[in-house]
Amino acid sequence: MPDNSSPQDTPRPPDQGRASRPHKRVNLALQGGGSHGAFTWGVLDRLLEDGRLEVEAISGTSAGAMNAVVMAHGYGKDGRDGARQALRAFWTKVGEAGRASPLQRSWLSRLRGSWRVDDSPGYAFINLMNMVVSPYQSNPLGINPLRRILEDLVDFDVVRYAAGIDLYLSATNVETGKVKIFRNRDITVDAVLASACLPQMFQAVEIKGEYFWDGGFMGNPSLWPIAYENESHDIIVVQINPLMRKGVPKTPFEIADRVNEITFNASLMREMRSIRFVSRLIDSGDLQSDQYKALRMHVIENDEALADMHASSKLNAEPEFLQYLFTKGRETAECWLAANFDKVGVETSVDIVHDYL
Repeated sequence: MPDNSSPQDTPRPPDQGRASRPHKRVNLALQGGGSHGAFTWGVLDRLLEDGRLEVEAISGTSAGAMNAVVMAHGYGKDGRDGARQALRAFWTKVGEAGRASPLQRSWLSRLRGSWRVDDSPGYAFINLMNMVVSPYQSNPLGINPLRRILEDLVDFDVVRYAAGIDLYLSATNVETGKVKIFRNRDITVDAVLASACLPQMFQAVEIKGEYFWDGGFMGNPSLWPIAYENESHDIIVVQINPLMRKGVPKTPFEIADRVNEITFNASLMREMRSIRFVSRLIDSGDLQSDQYKALRMHVIENDEALADMHASSKLNAEPEFLQYLFTKGRETAECWLAANFDKVGVETSVDIVHDYL
């Protein structure tokens, strides 16, 4: 069931990125996907640099939640320039931590120019460990290296009270299976880590007597809070889990990859279908527009680039890989702005019927 508590009403800081206000207000919805969240970093960097869009609210899950919180922190400190600097600082720290990770590419993957890590000894060892012990045995202290990075870089008081961007972070309640939405006033480092808690790797995150896993199981990301708790009728989804993949997966790794993609796209597909259904009823006059909102949907994605990457690359935090994804994200956002900016505020720019039904 949706969490129906009212959103945090936070003051918006003055726009410090341009002399005039951006042309159009939008909401962002950021998917999770491990280190592939660096692609979203690139998208956000280009949108912020462009300056024609004002972000009213962000819904984020897992890596999308981290991008959302870091961006809001930076925006609250120093507008769009501050948001760009904060995002770069965060992903730079992630890359530095990635140098010490046991999940490194094998020499064969490096020779092939592949970013996958599933053929590395570290990946094989972790997979074996996951079959015989849980994070409660392998990591009894519940250590998560992202905690220190977030605590060092993010001023959560700014996020809660002065960011100027409404945030909605999704996590999955372990006991009820329901989605939990953390809004600005509830956001702590634990809330962010809860949104990104993969149960095979980390202990469930406890918050006020409740336990949470990754939000991607139930909302990746959740669209309904930004749809009905904010003024903008435009939602831009930054999608990093490919929808389409030709051919039938046959090897164990291929099957696991496709199951991962389908699982973490399922909630988004359901919500996109619901949005189209409501919009059709509003257009036909069967629903009152003062009670329901007709939404204009937009999607920034690069299935062609991301589909070539094995799911194990989501665990690859090499600085070179993160920079590669960042560059791809910027390029994709640049193309999207050229093709679709004029449609924002006017019409939906994605073919929901073809892509999501």
